[in-house]
Amino acid sequence: MPPLLDGKVVLVSGGTSGVGAAVARAALTAGARVAITGRRREHGEKLAAEMNASHVPGPRDVAHVPLDARVVFVPCDVADPEQVRAAVDAVVAEFGRVDSLVNAAGLTDRGTLLDTTPELFDRHVAVGLRGPFFAMQAVVRDMLRRKAPGTIVNIGSEQGYGGAPVLAPYAAAKGGLAALTKNVAHAHRFDRVRVNQLNIGWTDTEGEDATQRAFHAAGDDWRERAAAGLPAGRLGDPAEIAEMVVFLLSDRSGVVTGSVVEWDQAVIGAHD
Repeated sequence: MPPLLDGKVVLVSGGTSGVGAAVARAALTAGARVAITGRRREHGEKLAAEMNASHVPGPRDVAHVPLDARVVFVPCDVADPEQVRAAVDAVVAEFGRVDSLVNAAGLTDRGTLLDTTPELFDRHVAVGLRGPFFAMQAVVRDMLRRKAPGTIVNIGSEQGYGGAPVLAPYAAAKGGLAALTKNVAHAHRFDRVRVNQLNIGWTDTEGEDATQRAFHAAGDDWRERAAAGLPAGRLGDPAEIAEMVVFLLSDRSGVVTGSVVEWDQAVIGAHD
């Protein structure tokens, strides 16, 4: 069978690190041409170059990637709607269209109800909710202009159901994202634009490592200590999450739309 995203154009917002970068790699392997966005131009361009180089056909057929599959970096701060629109325009100019969007940019700075400032709250909403809103707006407009189907996956969190006290603004943004996912899926179901959300749990990324050290004074052994208290004995793996995202982006996921899928070791609503 052909790769799941054979010939598709996939835009990954926040694709320069963590889960977003893993999704970009998986989409490339699945046959897509990929655009990644982020704020750090030098880092993004380096990552795109590395990903392209790693998928050049060599002595072994390592990835089943079409010869025209490639990755480009588009600088973008998702907190700025104008930059989001410009990034989508740049991808359309480069590849001719956007078939799939993944909203993976995130902010995990801590804040409780009592110590969250208006500025911190606004940053969470700007990155975690407003950015995905205007990215979807720009991408869906392109799809409607071409009268073409498309797929969108938003990266949410089980914290959006309430979450830890230190994640109050994060929980608010992610809860809003789940509602937005369903709203857009419903609004554009007859346009054949499928929109789903993947709620991920505690995941081993470079961003999480920085968060644990900055906000929780964690040492080098924090991963081992965290894993000991989890059912699977380990944190979530971005590469595994990326495989699920690729499936939801692909035709293999059928007619599924408006679904908020839990990708976590906790069972929402259950308790001991």
